Amino acid sequence: MAQTHSPEPTAKAPLSRDRVLQTAIRLADEEGIAALSMRKLAQELGVKAMSLYNHVANKNDLLDGMVDIVAGEIEVPSPETDWRKAMRRRATSAHAVLLRHPWATMELVSRVNVGPAMLRYVDATLGCLRAAGFSFEMADHAWNAIDSHIYGFTLQALNFPFAAEEYADVAESYVAMIPADQYPHLNGLTHHVMAGRYDGLHDFEFGLELILNGLEQLRDQA
Repeated sequence: MAQTHSPEPTAKAPLSRDRVLQTAIRLADEEGIAALSMRKLAQELGVKAMSLYNHVANKNDLLDGMVDIVAGEIEVPSPETDWRKAMRRRATSAHAVLLRHPWATMELVSRVNVGPAMLRYVDATLGCLRAAGFSFEMADHAWNAIDSHIYGFTLQALNFPFAAEEYADVAESYVAMIPADQYPHLNGLTHHVMAGRYDGLHDFEFGLELILNGLEQLRDQA
């Protein structure tokens, strides 16, 4: 009679800094950053919490590493590409990445962010702008203006209380609170949305183009 052998159990991947960080990112994406703790992360990895400290120094180091991985997902601009096209691609890439990781925007703007991916991303951005003729000072103002638009628009998109397809119905339900005799312009805009002549949704590209146009004008004047 032939003997049967049960399959060997699949070995767990060894614990590493990258595995810790990637698992933490997945948990934060699924449950939010507030729900992420060292104990929960250890449970997810099937290890004791103290084992994590062989790979991350503390919770701050964990968050710094997570943010740097997210920054590494954003398209890095090239000085060989037209600067407007490069900044537009960088901005739309960053917006998409931050929507994929809803917790990351607030962490990114509230941390020092000196990880290698972030430093490479910022350095490439400055290099692209410098190659386009911006001074160091103007290049710094430029990328910060673009990033303020990215972060603000992303946070608004993530926290907007209505779905896009609900907006016309929501406008109709609120129009009574906006009497035309007190708020004529806002009332008129609301009726535009209700009638389907305008969707009422803000456009990421619209604000980005205004910033790029302004920066180009400032560069040319300088």
